[in-house]
Amino acid sequence: MHVHALADIAAEANSAALSNFAREHKSDAGYLDVAANTHGAEKGFLVYGALGRIGRARPRVVEVGPGGGAAVSYLATQLADGSITDSHPVSDVHLTLIEAPGVASQALTRAIDEFNRVGECELRHGFAQDIATLLAEPVDVISASALLHEMYSYGGGYPGLHAMMRTLPTVLNPGGFFAYRDVYAVDGPSLHERVIQYYNSRAWLTFLRLFTPQYLAEGTHSYHRADDELVARQNSRIVPVAELDRATCAVITAPIGLFREIQRHYITFRDHVWRSGMLGFTPVLDGDLAADWIDFRSGHKRVHYQLGDEVPWLTTSQRKMLAAVSEPCADHHTIDSDIFDSVTDVALLAFLDAAESGDPTCRQVWNAWLLREGRETYAYMTADQLLTAFAVHSAEADTDTVLIPVQAGDITRVDRHYYNRFLTKRLANPLPDAKQLVLFQNVPRGDVAALRRAFDTVADRCGKPSLARMYTAINRGDNWTP
Repeated sequence: MHVHALADIAAEANSAALSNFAREHKSDAGYLDVAANTHGAEKGFLVYGALGRIGRARPRVVEVGPGGGAAVSYLATQLADGSITDSHPVSDVHLTLIEAPGVASQALTRAIDEFNRVGECELRHGFAQDIATLLAEPVDVISASALLHEMYSYGGGYPGLHAMMRTLPTVLNPGGFFAYRDVYAVDGPSLHERVIQYYNSRAWLTFLRLFTPQYLAEGTHSYHRADDELVARQNSRIVPVAELDRATCAVITAPIGLFREIQRHYITFRDHVWRSGMLGFTPVLDGDLAADWIDFRSGHKRVHYQLGDEVPWLTTSQRKMLAAVSEPCADHHTIDSDIFDSVTDVALLAFLDAAESGDPTCRQVWNAWLLREGRETYAYMTADQLLTAFAVHSAEADTDTVLIPVQAGDITRVDRHYYNRFLTKRLANPLPDAKQLVLFQNVPRGDVAALRRAFDTVADRCGKPSLARMYTAINRGDNWTP
């Protein structure tokens, strides 16, 4: 059903797609100032800790891709409180922000003004891969959120990613830090491990057939091997993923990393459509109202939303039922998140139906999301692979240092409780949704004590072959090729 319409959607997306980074959509105010301007404490947490360990009164900090400035505001607030630690007071922090050319944010401008009241902040435009030319001298701390998955998706895949890992030690002082935050991958040694997933939600099945063929054909990913083939079965028959029947449970075998991509993209798509108002209601996803928890650890919350204009793909009765199961609150409504998620499934299905059938408004919203995030690969490395890659490739830099976490708290996972609750109720065997935070220190090879602590830190997360690769790279240095 609607196979030709699916091809039309893909063709429209291709014709509108940018050859590389989707700058227009990434810098849209609705994305940067709102959607991407959250979790400031989480983004700035590692930088905050690194400044305390640097122990310099006037440290130089760089944030790559500051977005809407959430981490800038967080750091400004911490500095305004007095000091990073009692033993290492910090003042006069010089913060350099590096943002892609043409990407601008009003929220970031306000955050810069806020930071300049407690330190010194400047904004430079350039690409992350050119950081060595953008910085006149090495700095103490570099911070980035989602940098590597965007480098992987838009900057040449693994070669671009590894080049960045070799560059970072050259722009960090010895003993300096690279604070990194990105999507958590999966537990296990490889994203290519084949697993089985079951899908019986009509909204998920529609998303699978609409998104997956496009991502496999056009996204930057590593699932090209013969053993990486996605095999979908319905009623025990192999079915092309683009032709899945939404009324029949699908049993799909594929690499676990590919399922991770499908799951994460579904979440970003759902949130994108929510924010667009195209479902006839707009939930509050940011700010204090978004953190109205019934039970934080279980991911159960109250959703605050406003009813919008009627849309043709939702019936009047569906809108009335939503209001009937909600409670009025000032100028908006509140609703239990479990009920709201059920309503969302119905509304998303109606939206996807309209997009498949050729509705230009729905298709425009779909294509906007597809251009901004639909080709990105969020999980390209497990924790084992990420830590090993940093150690091995940074050891190749002409610095006689290596990037590696040194303390146990330098590797942190922050679970997304609400998303995990949502996924558990929709999928038979969902993958955990979380953020991975890693604080890499630029450790001199001669600092044996620090390297010993580092190997103790990564030993619980890396297999013996990976530890052997790290050891060999650090001890053989520049003349060794992995």
